[in-house]
Amino acid sequence: MPKIMSLDELQALRESVKNKIDLREKGDHVDQMIVIRVAMATCGIAAGARDIMNYFSEEVRARGLNNIVLTQSGCMGYCYAEPTVEITIPGKEPVVYGDVNKARAAEILEKHIIGGEMIEGIIPVAHKSLDE
Repeated sequence: MPKIMSLDELQALRESVKNKIDLREKGDHVDQMIVIRVAMATCGIAAGARDIMNYFSEEVRARGLNNIVLTQSGCMGYCYAEPTVEITIPGKEPVVYGDVNKARAAEILEKHIIGGEMIEGIIPVAHKSLDE
């Protein structure tokens, strides 16, 4: 294991371990859960995807939203619209949002995930889930 040289590195390691444990615990029922997938390739990280991932992680945990799995992916192919977030609700087609900042992430969580209402900012293409 490499040495941890800063508080940021320690916090990143902590979040990574929490997310892996959460996914492992929920792994048997993922097909029945809402999946939030944040694109964490180089372009996404450079555009702020790490902050979006952390925001979703904190909010899901703080609100006790146990029906949500938060995960990350590599490049979704929408570099022009990073950070991008894919939302998959059981029984519905996946939706990808582009140019997601913290305010937009809050809106996605409140209106789309909790409220069931689509919001602006969907990348308008025939998108297939990364799981397929």
